[in-house]
Amino acid sequence: MSNLSRRLASAALGLALGVAAFAGAATAEPLTAKTLATLDRIGDPQISPDGRYLVYDLRTVDYDANKAAHSLWLVDLAAKAPPRRLAISEGGASGARWSADGRSLYFMSSRAGDSDQVWRTDVAGAEAVQVTHLPLDVGAYRLSSDGKHMVVALAVFPDLDDPAATKARMDAKKTVKASGVLYDKLFVRHWDTWADGTRNHLYALALDAKGDTAGDAVPLTRGFDGDVPGKPFGGDEDFDISKDGATVFFSARLAGRTEPWSTNFDLYATPMDGSAAPKDLTADNPAWDGSPVVSPDGTKLAYLAMKRPGFEADRFGVWIMDLKTGARHEVDPAWDRSAGGLKWSADGRGLLVVADDVGKTRLFAIDARTGAVNPLTDDGHISSVSLAGKTVIVGREALNSPGQLYRLEGGKLAALTDVNAAKLAAVNFSPYEQFSFAGWNGETVHGYVLKPYGYQPGHKYPTVYLIHGGPQGSFGDSWSYRWNPEVWAGWGYGVVMVDFHGSTGYGQAFTDAISQHWGDRPLEDLQKGWSAALAKYSFLDGDHACAAGGSYGGFMIYWMAGNWNQPWKCLIDHDGVFENHDMAYATEELWFSEWENGGLPWVNREGYEKFNPANHVADWTKPMLIIHSAKDYRIPLEQGLGAFTALQRKGIPSEFLTFPDENHWVLKPQNSVEWHETVEAWLKRWTQ
Repeated sequence: MSNLSRRLASAALGLALGVAAFAGAATAEPLTAKTLATLDRIGDPQISPDGRYLVYDLRTVDYDANKAAHSLWLVDLAAKAPPRRLAISEGGASGARWSADGRSLYFMSSRAGDSDQVWRTDVAGAEAVQVTHLPLDVGAYRLSSDGKHMVVALAVFPDLDDPAATKARMDAKKTVKASGVLYDKLFVRHWDTWADGTRNHLYALALDAKGDTAGDAVPLTRGFDGDVPGKPFGGDEDFDISKDGATVFFSARLAGRTEPWSTNFDLYATPMDGSAAPKDLTADNPAWDGSPVVSPDGTKLAYLAMKRPGFEADRFGVWIMDLKTGARHEVDPAWDRSAGGLKWSADGRGLLVVADDVGKTRLFAIDARTGAVNPLTDDGHISSVSLAGKTVIVGREALNSPGQLYRLEGGKLAALTDVNAAKLAAVNFSPYEQFSFAGWNGETVHGYVLKPYGYQPGHKYPTVYLIHGGPQGSFGDSWSYRWNPEVWAGWGYGVVMVDFHGSTGYGQAFTDAISQHWGDRPLEDLQKGWSAALAKYSFLDGDHACAAGGSYGGFMIYWMAGNWNQPWKCLIDHDGVFENHDMAYATEELWFSEWENGGLPWVNREGYEKFNPANHVADWTKPMLIIHSAKDYRIPLEQGLGAFTALQRKGIPSEFLTFPDENHWVLKPQNSVEWHETVEAWLKRWTQ
């Protein structure tokens, strides 16, 4: 057995013992915030067309410089040799994609200057050739199956077809001394960025026999009033290319003036030669259509679709469209899960998707003809999927493991990587266990409990109650670089997490239950879950406990401060909603507030006031730490400042931590450590 196999077998045995019986006391060291912030992160696995090679992205951190870099690593799946770092990574490399014949490996890099461009190398990965020479950053790209074209996404001014004209306008703006910016519609700002007038548009580039670009970029979305990929997080999953290379399919939302309150993404088809305007293929569905994937034989288009407009957490069903007739149907209407990561099987008879499922995120196979669904993985969180022929590679993580890559073989996962082996060699992860109880409406609710680091039988330990965001999300069997319960357990706390009504992975009705009920149904689940955890796990000290949450979880902390503050020695809020009515006017994605509160704030003010934490400040008594960053435009900074003002005016012990350079998340390594150090100090001050 190899060292890698021994380590993974040992980890699997430890997980089985820990989950089943919470056996074994800690003897090494806990996971620390510094270790968490400096771990290498693996992702974006891509298998070569012949199934021989696997390339993946590895993000490494320079903690002193407070920044990260990306490199590409290659695995020879036939030789079963250890992964090797490609030499071309020295200039920075990410976003690897194979050419159709597997001879070339394309990737993104800014090695030639400040601009992200597409480069090319081979399997040896010793030398790189610049493929694109565009005046703007390439945001995403795809290669056609016939090897004749590359489609790239560029941020351009929509009235200018030539990318060089956009660059010239941008340069001209820099020479203007006046700093005012005039807007006449929303989005004025989105996530963490102010609008600059550009749109993500698609361009086609011809490729010569070597695989290099030849000729000018051809605009494919000329005059299109929308972003492809979508902002702020879209990528190459938002578009695909027909097998004959003649057509590009993409998902986009028309902007107009309704963009901030619309979730109506449609699928479009546009010719590769740019000879016609994009054609809307799903105009009859006013909800979200996305993730187009062309079938291996080129005759069908699989995609994901919602049915309710304005609801971003509706169920994503799997649909198939006949590209000749335009006929389409839902493949899996009886499957009560929301799909993601859509892929065709190599033979075109099935589809692979990932979906949250009772506190896990599993890989599923769906029969394209019958809609039959079969799970292919069990525990943990499947974060990525790549396949070629019969070879399937997945990225998997868990509460006690950052991401690794595995080959799916005979229903089992065979490890391919052991990233962070040295950094985690001495770390003893806290064992965890899933539990369940009867929550709101008598329905079963699930959660997880982690033992504290240094656990000894018969002892009680201070406890933290972590409340997830979304609210349509989950604190499941997955790894996090922001709210990682293993770090909290490493501080010596028992950790309780509950997937209250509104969480994903328990059926759409369970997810729907929270809308217009932010403060009653989930609160009942949290109260009953807390009681159930204390009753089942005697090591949890309910008299020395603190509750903490971010985003929706932060809203719940503010809500609990005025409606359920009895059990807590302290509270911790990160980027939560404090004044719900004001939030509706200050946030950017308006569809979220309007759906969750039952309409427009001036039409249904009662819906916004029903669960408004600011209305219960008179009952606040518990010490609270508030963290809210300046570039959070989803839940603006004033929400946290308002809550801190209330605490200070009432004379309640409180602190306010803000990061001027962070958004809704805290991403920079040193900021992450400061966040954790501040939280730990607050917990120790009030619970020990």
